[in-house]
Amino acid sequence: MAKAIMIQGTMSNVGKSFFSAAVCRIFRQDGYSCAPFKSQNMALNSYITADGHEIGRAQAMQAESAGIQPSVLMNPILLKPTTDTDSQVIVNGEPVGNMTAREYFRRKTAFIPDIMRAYNELAGSHDIIVIEGAGSPVELNLKQNDIVNMGMAKFAESPVILVGDIDRGGIFAQLIGTLNLLESDELSMIKGLVVNKFRGDKTLFNSGAEILRQRANKAVLGVIPYISCDIEDEDSLSDKLVKNSYGIINIAVVKLPKMSNFTDFDVFSQYDGVCVRYVSRCHELENADFIVIPGTKSTISDMKWLRESGMETMIKKAVNSGKSVFGICGGYQILGKKISDPDGVENGGTIAGMGLLDCETIFTPEKIMRQITGKFAGISGFFDCLTGTEFDGYEIHMGRTENHEKNLTSVGGSQKGNVYGSYVHGIFDGVVAEKIVKRLYKEKNMTYSGECIDRRTYKERQFDILADSVRNNINMDMLYKIIERGI
Repeated sequence: MAKAIMIQGTMSNVGKSFFSAAVCRIFRQDGYSCAPFKSQNMALNSYITADGHEIGRAQAMQAESAGIQPSVLMNPILLKPTTDTDSQVIVNGEPVGNMTAREYFRRKTAFIPDIMRAYNELAGSHDIIVIEGAGSPVELNLKQNDIVNMGMAKFAESPVILVGDIDRGGIFAQLIGTLNLLESDELSMIKGLVVNKFRGDKTLFNSGAEILRQRANKAVLGVIPYISCDIEDEDSLSDKLVKNSYGIINIAVVKLPKMSNFTDFDVFSQYDGVCVRYVSRCHELENADFIVIPGTKSTISDMKWLRESGMETMIKKAVNSGKSVFGICGGYQILGKKISDPDGVENGGTIAGMGLLDCETIFTPEKIMRQITGKFAGISGFFDCLTGTEFDGYEIHMGRTENHEKNLTSVGGSQKGNVYGSYVHGIFDGVVAEKIVKRLYKEKNMTYSGECIDRRTYKERQFDILADSVRNNINMDMLYKIIERGI
């Protein structure tokens, strides 16, 4: 049976997912078989495993870092918000329906057997399990029957490392305050502290680390600098979502209120001179060379937002001026003529889409979840360079689209002029993004001369950068001793 180590944080976006990915890579480098695990994840960024199960994107990323295939065992419960109060609940990779927050809170203990079956099966085939918590372990109004933070640590009998984010300020209040709110049996399970995202001269925090040791009576494993690496981030608070710089090539991703799977566009950021910006105001589209409408967990309400905010008008104006627009999943549905949800699969209702593609979508209870390969059909318009290009990715949607335009790919999708739509997440990975970037450069009478590197090779390089930085800034001997000793 595997040893376990759990990574908890003082709040959301302190770097739990990245720290977990880093230690997964370190353990792999050190010769251990390691797997990530998160009992319950709430995220709109998800991934489809090879056998057609849906899990949080962070666990898929961590599995890649560990050098293993993503599995549904790594994330048995996934919550995908559909409104401010409701979520689609996915158990063992399959949707079981929509629940209000109150209903899920009342029923969540019923999922403990599913969590433990997944964890025990995973632990039976690896040396170390890296368990990630969610948010803060001391949200006192949510602690009853906890299944994702200290509750999960108890289920797995796992020691815990607590991570705080110094970049957001209040590191002493974060770490010491969290410890002070834990119950005594929980406090004893915290075996070390990590200060994350430090900018500047780290020696200036030597006295701070000593204060933490004395006040918290816990070991400080290390102070990790702010790491410059390009790793997929599923968190809605991700820094990439507020990036406001410009590049030679500017790709505008429309920041829908219920945007999902924004990691689809990370590949473009690996190319020199390309800036991916997430935009939610009309004027932010003015300098865009290429516009992308991403997936969404609430297609009809996000279509309403596009119309009411004026973004729909601006996108149509951009198309009329010759700009290209590409919709992925929900974005593809939005580009069509009509979206209908007669059975209330999302939130019910019918709405006219943008009408830039001659297709119509109707939602049905069946959820399509599959990995897929294909190639682009004969492409017209701006991206004719993609004709015949192969791709692989995955589909995850509940709508079925009847297309009356020319098919975009061998596995569906739609194209008309410079407007394109597809259900395939990850379609840009690999040579597709490279061809798009080179075409966008050509449009500006320039030739792309930067590095072109395979997406998988690029990601492996980024995982190594992340792992090296963490390894060089924490006490790995202490971490291994914590894992060995357990609780």
